[in-house]
Amino acid sequence: MKLTKYNYTIMGTELKRKDRKNKARANNKVQRIKQLLQKPEIKNVDVEAIKASFAEKKAAA
Repeated sequence: MKLTKYNYTIMGTELKRKDRKNKARANNKVQRIKQLLQKPEIKNVDVEAIKASFAEKKAAA
């Protein structure tokens, strides 16, 4: 039986589907790694002001 675009054997269809799944898994893995490697924007944070705000909240309660 000759394989054409619209005349698959069961084996050919399953292999093409498996190939698509494998490629999708690989792409998802790469995207996940890229997302984990992204660094957040570093902002200047006034730690003392934050500590003071906690102290104010504790005193108010």
